[in-house]
Amino acid sequence: MDGKMLARLAAIVFVAIAITASLIEISRKDEPVPKLTAPAAQLSDDPARADLRRCQQMGRAALDDEDCLKVWQQTRDRFLGRGPKTGEGR
Repeated sequence: MDGKMLARLAAIVFVAIAITASLIEISRKDEPVPKLTAPAAQLSDDPARADLRRCQQMGRAALDDEDCLKVWQQTRDRFLGRGPKTGEGR
């Protein structure tokens, strides 16, 4: 086989594959895509959550509030898996 004949054969195969793929795509039935929704927020009875919310609403004033600093420390310790501090000094 010479180069021209091989190129023609490759072109015919390519066109045949393209037509087949197009026919398969056209014959597919579109199914409705299920809507994904986020789960509803669960209200928690965690007292630390209410304290954190209060500190969040205080804004920058919470930086000087001892209760907020204590709640943030407890939350950090719980998140990092550390036990509660035994001493008050740092």
